[in-house]
Amino acid sequence: IQSLGLKKQRQQERVFLAEGPKIVAELLHLVPERFRALYAVEDWARENASLLSHLPVTTVTPGELERLSQLQAPNRVLAVLGQFESRPPDGSSFTLYLDTIQDPGNFGTIVRIADWFGIGHMVCSSGCADLYNPKVVQSTMASIARVNVHYDEEGSWLEGRKGPVYAATLGGSSLYKEPRTTEGVLIIGNESKGISPSILSSATRQLTIPRRGEAESLNAAVATGIILSHLLS
Repeated sequence: IQSLGLKKQRQQERVFLAEGPKIVAELLHLVPERFRALYAVEDWARENASLLSHLPVTTVTPGELERLSQLQAPNRVLAVLGQFESRPPDGSSFTLYLDTIQDPGNFGTIVRIADWFGIGHMVCSSGCADLYNPKVVQSTMASIARVNVHYDEEGSWLEGRKGPVYAATLGGSSLYKEPRTTEGVLIIGNESKGISPSILSSATRQLTIPRRGEAESLNAAVATGIILSHLLS
């Protein structure tokens, strides 16, 4: 179980870890067929017996759970699930494109934000964090089961894309002058370097969130939420 903290091992086994009562319970409702194993303290297993009738559950002590866990503060239950099948979106609905978002917390939060706004597809450059990194999974809070995440390993998905392609940049036009939309692609760049020139060249519109204070930039996940709130509301 501890070895699944490593990307190589997760890829080899085609599984990932989810921890904590809230995310595990939601995944049990959404994708019960993907559960491969479940480790829980006795009181959690007893309280959730109705959800677990089809699953083999291994009861563990708090100390044993702590040794299995990837978290600093283990939380009652840990599950091993099969990875999801990824597919490239056809671009017919609004899609997020992430360029080298490397921070696991940011990445997972953006997956959750996409789910909040009803975006079912995300495309990621090859330099992005791994979807199944335990910190990413925790940050998605089960949205990992509702958002299809495709890795654009060849860097060609944006080529010839129809419809508007928005890029979040510091030098773009004001977001608030942009009309609402139901289609297109929004590109969010790396936390410190922004959007790479090769990806930025595919953008048809560059947008910025007007700044009133002195902060140099916004967190990538925060910026994503603000832009989507305006474009899609």
